[in-house]
Amino acid sequence: MKFVIRNETAADVEAIAEVTVAAFKTLDISQHTEQFVIAALRTANALTLSLVAEVDGRVVGHIAFSPVTMSDGTQNWYGLGPVAVLPEYQRQGIGKGLIQEGLSRLKEMNAQGCCLVGHPEYYRQFGFENSPRLVLEGVPQEVFFALSFDGHIPQGTVTFHDGFMAAG
Repeated sequence: MKFVIRNETAADVEAIAEVTVAAFKTLDISQHTEQFVIAALRTANALTLSLVAEVDGRVVGHIAFSPVTMSDGTQNWYGLGPVAVLPEYQRQGIGKGLIQEGLSRLKEMNAQGCCLVGHPEYYRQFGFENSPRLVLEGVPQEVFFALSFDGHIPQGTVTFHDGFMAAG
């Protein structure tokens, strides 16, 4: 499938919300607040990267990256998420393309690493690993992942932006 990945624009905000709601609608692990998280990050000017995937001019996917805080003081780490693809476009490489492009752009920005909460089998293909040295409070270690771009894994607790607490 041919798709284009680009930065979000103001004209994409509604489509991003629609894609996000649709993508998470049937996921039992979701609290169905992802669209509110993205809006809160945007309002706080905390979307370091916000990319969309388009097919034939239609937004069908989205990925967000925002700064995280490390308790050991390590700088320039980012959180990946949410990432969403419309259900009818899933399993066609769009999510993978968004993740790869986002990670590439983070590296170009001299980011030191990225972390996320996600499905173990999926995110390992991008180099993400569980690190016993790094924790996200309240999240099981087996679904919390980190990817260092410089070989250094911080030690301690990760705190995502307050926008992740948005509930509506």
